[in-house]
Amino acid sequence: MRSLYRLFLTVALLLPMFATGISAQDEEGWKASEKTVQELSKPGNTFNYYEAKVPSYILPQLLVTSAGKKVGDMNIWNESRRPEILELFRKNVFGRVPETSFEKSFKVISTDKKALNGAATLKLIDINISSDEKALVIHLTLFTPNKAGKPAPVFLLIDNRGPANTDPSRKVKSEFWPVEEAIARGYGMAVFSNADVDPDNFDGFKNGIHALLDKKPRTGDSWGALAAWGWGASRCLDYLITDKDVAGSKVAVVGHSRGGKAALWAGAEDQRFAMVVSNESGCGGAALARRQYGETIERISTSFPHWFCSNYRSYGNNEDAMPVDMHMLLALTAPRALYVDCAAEDLWGDPRGSYLSLYSAVPAFNLSGTNCTIPENMPPLNKQIIGGKVGFHIRDGGHNMLLSDWNRFMDFADIALK
Repeated sequence: MRSLYRLFLTVALLLPMFATGISAQDEEGWKASEKTVQELSKPGNTFNYYEAKVPSYILPQLLVTSAGKKVGDMNIWNESRRPEILELFRKNVFGRVPETSFEKSFKVISTDKKALNGAATLKLIDINISSDEKALVIHLTLFTPNKAGKPAPVFLLIDNRGPANTDPSRKVKSEFWPVEEAIARGYGMAVFSNADVDPDNFDGFKNGIHALLDKKPRTGDSWGALAAWGWGASRCLDYLITDKDVAGSKVAVVGHSRGGKAALWAGAEDQRFAMVVSNESGCGGAALARRQYGETIERISTSFPHWFCSNYRSYGNNEDAMPVDMHMLLALTAPRALYVDCAAEDLWGDPRGSYLSLYSAVPAFNLSGTNCTIPENMPPLNKQIIGGKVGFHIRDGGHNMLLSDWNRFMDFADIALK
């Protein structure tokens, strides 16, 4: 039986490539993926890594309102269906931001107009948030290109990896945040730490922004950390649109892994973001929950109970009962630009499920009249596909965000933002 599963997996992985051509590098990458599946699927592992074991499922209808009305244009989408879907995600997945009033202010702590050997201007900004004598500070780092000659489009990264990857002095350089390469291509690069907004641990929601804004007892749809980090991205955007060196209407929010989940939600809640980039966001992000491939709702909601609203836990081992799936989350970016990417060996995050989610979200993007056609089959490794306002790639390698990913984000932004 195991040999049959292995054969099915190999065919399932290679089938999309036969339609578009396959390089030797692609083939080696897929062989590595299949080896990863074999290792992960040893006896005793309760998680599924075989396409043959993905259950049959029916996705919730994207372009039909709760009243049964078909959505045929962008006006109906924006006025009716999009608000319905957004509310469903607030209630069942991410939770809702409390209506507590707060004050915010910006302070530019330092400015270096000759950063990166004169190629960029570096600003360190404190975003101060306060409510009822409690306060926190979001530290925003911003590089903008000096030779742009006009306000530059900016990538805003929700950093969940720590300061070693986002060193403003550039003594330590990481592919996770390749400032030099982006500046050379005419893009600004901004970053903040998710921990500045809310700690990434289950502390009973007693610290971070929850300590400031959670004035009422928590309920099943109270917001979790992912929604808090997305809220923090919006506070950074509040500043960016005031900066004369930033094209405020061309800011892309970017996140990796849990940061990718938060970036998707930030883009859903805040339509001022012109572009959303979801890098290997997996379960609770881009990947379809109903596939039950790799990480599942049951696992993620028990391992990281602080990420989501508590209502989300009721869909563990009960995915078909959830009134949404993640193609609907991706669709909330429409008609703005959306990029999704995956890594071949990151099977915990279900690359195929992420692509199918994007494919199923495309009809919402097409409501704007933009041709966002992408193929039904996932593309081969390391080949980027762009269909109007949506883009995708799956690269060889594991769970990370690399310069090769960023180069593709910028290739897409060259079309979608400039």
